[in-house]
Amino acid sequence: MSGSKTTVCWVSSARYSKPLDAVSARKWQLLAELRGYEIRVIGFSTSLRPRRLHESAHFYLLPQPPTSPLRYLSMFTLAPLLLAYLALRYRGRIIVAQSPFEGAIGAAVKRFVRIFGLRPRLIIENHNNFEEDLFLQRRVPFEGLYRRLMLAAARYAFGRADILRVISTSTAERARHYAPSLPQVRFMTFSDTDIFRRTARRIPVEEAVDIVYAGVLIPRKGVHHLLNAFAQLDEPSAQLRLVGKAENSDYAAALQKQAAELGIEKRLRFHGGVSQAELAQVFAGARVMVLPSLSEGLGRVAVEAMLLGTPVIGSRVGGIPDLIRPGENGILVEAGNEADLARALQQMYRADVKAMGESAREFAMEFFSPEKYVDGYRQLFELATEDAMTNRAQA
Repeated sequence: MSGSKTTVCWVSSARYSKPLDAVSARKWQLLAELRGYEIRVIGFSTSLRPRRLHESAHFYLLPQPPTSPLRYLSMFTLAPLLLAYLALRYRGRIIVAQSPFEGAIGAAVKRFVRIFGLRPRLIIENHNNFEEDLFLQRRVPFEGLYRRLMLAAARYAFGRADILRVISTSTAERARHYAPSLPQVRFMTFSDTDIFRRTARRIPVEEAVDIVYAGVLIPRKGVHHLLNAFAQLDEPSAQLRLVGKAENSDYAAALQKQAAELGIEKRLRFHGGVSQAELAQVFAGARVMVLPSLSEGLGRVAVEAMLLGTPVIGSRVGGIPDLIRPGENGILVEAGNEADLARALQQMYRADVKAMGESAREFAMEFFSPEKYVDGYRQLFELATEDAMTNRAQA
């Protein structure tokens, strides 16, 4: 513990730049306002160079190897040593692991530091369908072995956790499957929604023609289904905008080839990765945002679109149904059903999208705010410290 503050040791595979990007800076600035806590974060640098920095929280960034297997190896060899050091050096009372896999690291360190009289509480976060999402994103060598190792790590973590943080109905159910008796706190992943709240629409939604997909370009997001559905749309003025980083370059190249084969390349634009402010401007001129995912923890980007009064079409998977009220603020479709998706796109040029957009914005304003995000962590940390004090009193 540093001074009179409770030290929170945070371990994740997130990548952090120096200085932090605007969204990350805002997130950690808000969390630093939680009184009585000092946060120390383990993550990855954006290069092969390890870094240490202090921006609202203390960051200890591991070198980022060039391939996923090497990143996993780096995380599971270096992060436990660093986490154990931070927990012992600063008397860490709370460990936050941002997935069940990092949770295995937290669980091992939690057990190790007991030798030195420390009894930190372990919070495990579940943001997605951790059992399947990786295998929907890319080809994984030795998939069967990889899957068994991943699930073994998750079971080990959940079996030693104290509190769970989830983001949707579906992630809550999966976490409860592994740890049925643990308390859960549920709130959305961070978004700097102030950007979206203060951005004005460039084009009234009822006059807009753009269809927008926002998210990384990986197979799990189902963008290839969206292209096939868009090709069936009988609306010559419609334009499709794909906004997001090509995290899977082979998949992005396949999408470009698919667009050419479908004859829609002149009505399609790849924007690449953009800032939150640029994304808000894209949504401000959109008629509808489409999230055709095959698996999705929640779909934060849907909330961001709704804040601009943009209705959303989304797959009936994961946490997306938590956000879309069919016929009110958007439309739900079966994942991978291109005919269903094409009908939903067509409907968006016939429906009262003005009313749907107003309903979407009203829903999003209520669903998430930075203040609610901070309050979620306040609840988690208070549960952890209360639990620890109760255990000590009973010892």
